[in-house]
Amino acid sequence: MFVKLDVGAVVHGLFIPHSDNRAAIVTIVAIFGTTISPYLFFWQSAQEVEEVESDPVAEALVEAPWQARRQFRRIWFDTLIGMGFSNLVAIAIIISTAATLHAHGIVDIQTSQAAQALEPVAGKYAFFLFTIGIIGTGLLAIPVLAGSTAYAIGDSRGWRSGLDYKPWEAAGFYTVIGLATLLGIAIDWSPLDPIKALFWSAVINGVVAVPIMIAMMIVVRRHDRMGKFIAPLSITVLGWAATLIMASAAIAMVVVQ
Repeated sequence: MFVKLDVGAVVHGLFIPHSDNRAAIVTIVAIFGTTISPYLFFWQSAQEVEEVESDPVAEALVEAPWQARRQFRRIWFDTLIGMGFSNLVAIAIIISTAATLHAHGIVDIQTSQAAQALEPVAGKYAFFLFTIGIIGTGLLAIPVLAGSTAYAIGDSRGWRSGLDYKPWEAAGFYTVIGLATLLGIAIDWSPLDPIKALFWSAVINGVVAVPIMIAMMIVVRRHDRMGKFIAPLSITVLGWAATLIMASAAIAMVVVQ
């Protein structure tokens, strides 16, 4: 069984929101927060540093600028594929949920109801498929979220940080990973609704990302920090445009509250 979609309405809804209530604005901030999450800044930058350290040929670009073209091409391809697939999955989730749960008036979604959204495709195996997806997502998220927290704290404190180190070689770094993981487990066993916890954490991400993006856009145009690798005009314009859009959404959410 397949869900019938009004393609015209789907395309229109993706680009032109037709609701101006508070919940819609908060949801937009949450969507931004899951797309440009603050932890990605720390995770990807730290991984790029480890990539250079683990490659005997690679060097920091300020010391080996001739390697820039190859490294930028790799980073561009990595980011394009990763963000492309993640946004494709996000759009599929939004459309399928709107066509199933929202179409039947279910707007306050619980875990069991989220699994029901898969019934048109998976039938009686909907809950099993949903469970496998949640477990897989959790196993993927634990090292990224806990690791990015450890990178952020470790780098700010000047600790030795990196997953290439043994636990006893970077004790502070791995301690933060362990504590972050335990905190996640504690939240899982708490009375907090998991769907609401995920939603509001995305909202927080959407707000916190704004000052980080502003700082990043200032740094990438500083010659004393970037040398000859300052961001070109096209990236600068697009970066500030994205920052302005996210800031506008966050401010609008605060105003309507």
